[in-house]
Amino acid sequence: MAKDYYETLGVNKGASKDEIKKAFYKLAHKYHPDKKEGDEKKFKQVNEAYQVLSDDAKRSKYDQYGSQFENMGAGGFGGSQQGFGGFDFSGFQNGSAEFDFGNLNDIFSDFFGGGGSRAEARRGRDISTEVQISFQDSIFGTDRKILITKTSSCLTCQGSGAKKGSGMMTCKTCNGQGHIRESKRTIFGNIANTKICETCLGTGEVPKEICETCKGKGVLRREEEVSIVIPSGIRDGEIVRMTGYGEAVSKGTTGDLYIKINVAPHAVFKRDGHDLVMNLNLKLSEALLGTEYTIQTLDGEIKVTIPEGVGINEVLRVRGKGVPTSKSKRGDLLIKLNIKMPAKISRKSRELIEELKKEGI
Repeated sequence: MAKDYYETLGVNKGASKDEIKKAFYKLAHKYHPDKKEGDEKKFKQVNEAYQVLSDDAKRSKYDQYGSQFENMGAGGFGGSQQGFGGFDFSGFQNGSAEFDFGNLNDIFSDFFGGGGSRAEARRGRDISTEVQISFQDSIFGTDRKILITKTSSCLTCQGSGAKKGSGMMTCKTCNGQGHIRESKRTIFGNIANTKICETCLGTGEVPKEICETCKGKGVLRREEEVSIVIPSGIRDGEIVRMTGYGEAVSKGTTGDLYIKINVAPHAVFKRDGHDLVMNLNLKLSEALLGTEYTIQTLDGEIKVTIPEGVGINEVLRVRGKGVPTSKSKRGDLLIKLNIKMPAKISRKSRELIEELKKEGI
């Protein structure tokens, strides 16, 4: 059955790369095998869909040919709709011919120059975790160190799988080639197929003596400290991707680490794009006559002048005290003025207000 990568990620065919990335992060976090309710099968499906749709070239071919585009070689099927070049299947109608059809997908892949002759690179699993930071750290950025238990490269043999000082030798199974060539009998005749050597996993060499720590695998499960650089201006729920910090795999490439950032709310400030917003309560007299306030910002104390006669919900703007947009530029601090009306007024205050009323104020 053809795979619908758009349906897998829950996006439409015209989705932007940003929409595809957001959908992937959301589903990858939901289905990750390390989570209590994770689903490894769905996680792999989501990852496969993202690998295709996030690559412009692969996505273009997928849109044109479907999920089997990788097995169609450089020229696809040449635009022909006439089967396999006029091949005569009549000899098989009576069931007299005896052939081992095997896996037809493998046969067609080999026949059309697909991936059968190439050994796919081994890659470790992607893993995910979450980190909570303060509101201030989300604005200015910070560094964090976390401990993760995962499959990592063996520190004793440095991932080689060989006992320290023993070195490596040529794999006898594949004679150092890293792959084994075999012939498969199909309906098209004998087709040569190359597969990765299972002894050396494609490297062409094996340890003379195996490492006692990892038993020759080159990897083992251990606790590892990871330093995370959290950029300035990061938002709550955003994900930091650290390439090569996922799980290691023997003779292959290490997966990636995805870190979801949870930002704790602030008691005073809220974020609005690249601006910071806060409320400031004023007395009626301060709104009428003006005043000066000392405000504690994320950068330290600043003095703000409240002009006389400010209105209800008026906003003061302090330039350059918001969220960093680059090394030299920042958003602004917006101060929303709330004028508190007195619940009760004294006789003297009433008399003064009456005088103001007479003056039309």
